Amino acid sequence: MLEAALACAVAAPARHITLAVGAEGERVAAAAQAFATREGERDRLTVVYTPDWALGMSASLKLAIAGLAPDVDAAFVFLGDMPLIPPGVAAALADALTPDVAAAAPVFDGRLGHPALIGAGLFPEIGRLDGDRGARRLLEALGPRLARVAAPDDGVLFDVDTRDALAEAERRVDQMVETR
Repeated sequence: MLEAALACAVAAPARHITLAVGAEGERVAAAAQAFATREGERDRLTVVYTPDWALGMSASLKLAIAGLAPDVDAAFVFLGDMPLIPPGVAAALADALTPDVAAAAPVFDGRLGHPALIGAGLFPEIGRLDGDRGARRLLEALGPRLARVAAPDDGVLFDVDTRDALAEAERRVDQMVETR
């Protein structure tokens, strides 16, 4: 699952990838570094440990955003438990981020999905988030300043939170590999 999620991030039009880890951080970091090395992406990947990860998703998001270089104009937010992001979604989000748009997110079946692309103008607000919802409320409050990009399938919504969902994700990843 981690490799599939990292492959989505690696395919994004981004110059750097920051992976915030919490529970089982050393094991996850080692697996991520092995993947990045194998894919020739080791120089793009930085792993940061989120000491207060138990406080929720916002803790990892705040840490990752705070560590970005000052010249970064936007950041993709990929989630490690969402390994089925369709190819091309990240590029479409990047195309949708214009000066009058603060963020971009995919939409499938009327529902906001992942990843999100958040403009630097929102980074201070990210720093004030708390809890386990990440930036969802912030994005939903943007109204027309949020570019909603149509996604080709439900991979932008597919969240692996149960053993059944993990089995389904594995089946779908295997199917995607077979068709390539």
